[in-house]
Amino acid sequence: MEFITQNIWLVLLVVISGFMLLGGGGLFGKLSGVKQIGPQEAVLLFNHEDALVLDVREQSEWADGHIGKARHIPLGQLKNKLGELEKFKDKPIIAVCRSGQRSGSACGTLKKAGFEKLYNLAGGMMAWEQAGLPRERK
Repeated sequence: MEFITQNIWLVLLVVISGFMLLGGGGLFGKLSGVKQIGPQEAVLLFNHEDALVLDVREQSEWADGHIGKARHIPLGQLKNKLGELEKFKDKPIIAVCRSGQRSGSACGTLKKAGFEKLYNLAGGMMAWEQAGLPRERK
């Protein structure tokens, strides 16, 4: 207990860091203006609002299986390919990766480029597969 009282700032830093590593309880989405959504919400946006699914995983991950009709632009190439997405600026965009981390970064890049209707698939393709939703391998 003495250690905690003498090092309160260090302890708080560790607690806050742990909280952020575990997803921040949705705090990232609230602060950035990017909503975290689950697979079912993504399906609704895709079906009812003609949302673009943007898969930012690497080619090998994409080839292993992806959401049907998704557009593939690896995160490392996104800044150079923003022009390809201009026509989707007024549509909802659902960013997807393996677990939701890289897609969160992609949402940040898109937000800086002026895209507004951004959604991050929380849990990424792992959550998609856990929900029993289909993948394509074309």
